[in-house]
Amino acid sequence: MTEARPMIPAYPALSRDYDAEFRADADYRQGMPDLQNGPASLIVGARAPIQHVGISNFRLPITYQTRDGGEIVLETSVTGTVSLEADRKGINMSRIMRSFYAHSGHLFSLRVLEAALDDYKTDLDAFDARILMRCSYPIRVDSLRSGLSGWQYYDIALEVAEHRGQRLRIMHFDYVYSSTCPCSLELSEHAREARGRLATPHSQRSIARISAVMTGPEKVWFEDMVDMCRRAVPTETQVMVKREDEQAFAELNAANPIFVEDAVRAFAKGLLDNPQIGDFRVVASHQESLHSHDAVSLLVEGSTFAQSSLDPMTFAGMRA
Repeated sequence: MTEARPMIPAYPALSRDYDAEFRADADYRQGMPDLQNGPASLIVGARAPIQHVGISNFRLPITYQTRDGGEIVLETSVTGTVSLEADRKGINMSRIMRSFYAHSGHLFSLRVLEAALDDYKTDLDAFDARILMRCSYPIRVDSLRSGLSGWQYYDIALEVAEHRGQRLRIMHFDYVYSSTCPCSLELSEHAREARGRLATPHSQRSIARISAVMTGPEKVWFEDMVDMCRRAVPTETQVMVKREDEQAFAELNAANPIFVEDAVRAFAKGLLDNPQIGDFRVVASHQESLHSHDAVSLLVEGSTFAQSSLDPMTFAGMRA
């Protein structure tokens, strides 16, 4: 006897053509499913608050003002996040982009950035929110002796973060320089004097990553941070170089030998002398030509960047 099987209704024939003429009206949008704003019963995993949820590396052109009063348009990468309470399923991430785009046409300032943060904090009904903007900022730099000049690019990020009602404005800044080992310099000179042997000290391309909370009423320009770093460690890597510039750079390095401990303290001195700067962190990596490993150092002032544990990528992510 043949087994009776339940009847399966025929699946309706659906059109595979894209409907370019269709427009979603308010009623249609209201009826669309929205799982991210669903009930708490849809939460997967631990019913725990999330400190950061959002989007990273959406890019757009932003107009910045230079210290001399000019303007420059730079491709900018934006990260935006909000906090999420334990009983909420998720967020509509596109609202972060829409809120930011609403302000992106203005000449950039921290006030504009804070206004964008206020908007998407309200749009997403979040207590805490953060925006981080990253760009590569060009400054024309003269050679040491030849009269040539070229463009030096500085990786910079601006962050506005609100946490438990406290709002922080932070600049993150990378400075690339040459570090000549003081010990190697002295040993090279000893070989010349004691044994008549030609010897050269080792030096290496190095990088400092500075994170500084801006607390004062006056603006801290990108150019201000460049000037501070150059005063602290004047052996910035060069752009355009002829023979006389290369010789000058060798002399400049010999006049400013520096250990990694010296470097972070020199940068810290410059930051402490600036009344517009509050808490800060200085991370330096001297990417050794003598060793197969790097020499690194981290100096923190204040509680904002204090940490007991190192992120595994704190130093590994710094490449000059």
